[in-house]
Amino acid sequence: MFAMPKMNITKSILINAPADKVYDVVVDFNKWTAWSPWLIMDPEAKVDVATDAQSYSWEGTRVGSGNMKITDTQQNQQVTYDLNFLKPWKSYAKVGFDLKPEGEGTKVSWSMDSSLPFFMFWMKKQMEAFVGADYDRGLALLKDYVEDGEVHSALDFKGIENFDGCQYVGIKTDTTMDAVGTQMQKDFTALKEYFAGKSSLINGRDFSIYHKWDFVNGKVSYTAGIPVNSVPSDVPSNMMVGNIPQTKVHTVAHKGPYEHLGNAWSAQYNIERGKEFKMNKKIHPFETYLNDPADVAANELVTEIHFPAK
Repeated sequence: MFAMPKMNITKSILINAPADKVYDVVVDFNKWTAWSPWLIMDPEAKVDVATDAQSYSWEGTRVGSGNMKITDTQQNQQVTYDLNFLKPWKSYAKVGFDLKPEGEGTKVSWSMDSSLPFFMFWMKKQMEAFVGADYDRGLALLKDYVEDGEVHSALDFKGIENFDGCQYVGIKTDTTMDAVGTQMQKDFTALKEYFAGKSSLINGRDFSIYHKWDFVNGKVSYTAGIPVNSVPSDVPSNMMVGNIPQTKVHTVAHKGPYEHLGNAWSAQYNIERGKEFKMNKKIHPFETYLNDPADVAANELVTEIHFPAK
């Protein structure tokens, strides 16, 4: 007999609300649909919640199928669940929320103890990283929902479009996922300072190309770019000139703060894995910023995630 590879994941977040308010959400499956990090990717999924809201089942083209039920509770402290995945493969997990008062808020920890089918032993670290990323996305949405009564992340599945291609001046950076937001802000600040007085050269929206995601080691490689109608002659040594060729793209638009962009990226990867379109892997995926955080509130930011398609 071969041992099943074990998976153990715990992610935490501080929610600015008392524990009883968080508890009332995580103990009621009728409220899960509003903040689920999976259902946001698959709005057509069928969800059946039991009359007592203590169990539910789901089935969708992107999220597979399964069911979950509450098995134990400690008022305002802990909720434990049994989670059964049926598709794309069968597996079982013990899942739980642990709530601890912290200052005027609540530290919320979401954990999973599970195992992978033996034939997937080589994917253990990847699966822990992927599920951990889902938990991070879910906790951020849960925080929105508990604190504000709604989530500040919405997806618009635009499908296949034509991208005309562009030349650009950019800055290529290798950094950690934790630092990517801060580093990208620095890169775009440097680019905008360079283009001060050269606005006539700019030919489109700012964008970022993502060359590589390394979820296991928490690293990312990207290029922050500004499209141009002609290449300037004085590009600094810390910048580069490149191009994105004309191509078809599969586009998902995201409305909300940049911290929630993982919802759109995860949706794209699930759509591509589900073979709803065929990705052109010779061109790296990129995101385009349709407005500027200096001009609109974070909840009004619109970003389009483009996956080149064949």
